[in-house]
Amino acid sequence: MRTPLYDRHVSLGGKIVDFAGWELPVQYEGIVAEHLNTRQNAGLFDVSHMGELLVSGSDAVSFLQALLTNSLSRLSVGRAVYSPLCYPDGGVVDDLIVYPFHDNYLVVVNASNTDKDFDYIRSRAGGYDVTVDNVSSDWAQLALQGPNARAMLSGIEGGAAIAELPFFGCGFFSLRGVDVFAAATGYTGERGAEIYVPANAVVPIWDALLQAGATPCGLGARDTLRLEAALPLYGHELSADISPLEAGLSRFVKLDHEFVGREALSSQAETGAARKLIGLVMDSRAIPRAGYPVLFDGTVCGNVTSGGVAPSLGKNIALALVSPNTPDGGLSVSIRNRPEPATVTALPFYAANGK
Repeated sequence: MRTPLYDRHVSLGGKIVDFAGWELPVQYEGIVAEHLNTRQNAGLFDVSHMGELLVSGSDAVSFLQALLTNSLSRLSVGRAVYSPLCYPDGGVVDDLIVYPFHDNYLVVVNASNTDKDFDYIRSRAGGYDVTVDNVSSDWAQLALQGPNARAMLSGIEGGAAIAELPFFGCGFFSLRGVDVFAAATGYTGERGAEIYVPANAVVPIWDALLQAGATPCGLGARDTLRLEAALPLYGHELSADISPLEAGLSRFVKLDHEFVGREALSSQAETGAARKLIGLVMDSRAIPRAGYPVLFDGTVCGNVTSGGVAPSLGKNIALALVSPNTPDGGLSVSIRNRPEPATVTALPFYAANGK
């Protein structure tokens, strides 16, 4: 599959790879250069492969409330809510964001999970006056991220209002004469905006943002940026076998309402999760990768979930799931059967402007 911007990616020299069945650029100039440009200026990402599901009907809010671990009490016009979506055993189906969308609710899910999420959400709809539609093909999505992102938006017709969105704010706007939906939720640790554009109108918006000074960025930089910000990636920090409590997302699990998986997660909260997520900074130049064993005094105590180079820090870092009693010292990562010392650090590894 290809996004509406495929030809633009090719013409800009993007290195195209397969990602969950989508032909997308992993990089243009290079992952490190694109990463640092996003941290220092602004990067533009084509994330049109993300899934969009529309939930409508008189029971839409109560239905979503019964599905999601987070409470929708803060879901109102102009505000979005992030939440895990769980199986009855507490494992994670996906993590997603819910946006008020006209009289409906737009649920944005991970690209690789779109069909699975669509089927799962519909399977839970019995007894509710709701309709769930997969509208992914109707929309393209651009993510403009970085300290100069809002200034760039302000220089485009209609962009100033988008630039004023507070964190997790959202709404409808006209951008260069095109009706768009925009939000400020981000996945890089930087401020900016996600712009949902009708698929047939996205090319001029992409071009205008590049002309405003944004740098095109690929999937590679998107991953290193989210790793520095310690943001979870489904299939790594979250999965059917990893609960949101194990992944350090307890603030998005509100046990004061009924939802799918509440009983299992309530039990975990009472007895303690079987694993905990920690951040590691390597003491050497060795690069940790997902799946590498984490050792304490030579004994395996967990595994790396995500790891790699942190260009903003000049170090190599990892997120890891380890047993709950693992101490903060004496840890190493087994790389090519050699224990490489690592230091536990507070998360996130990097926060924009020290926040």
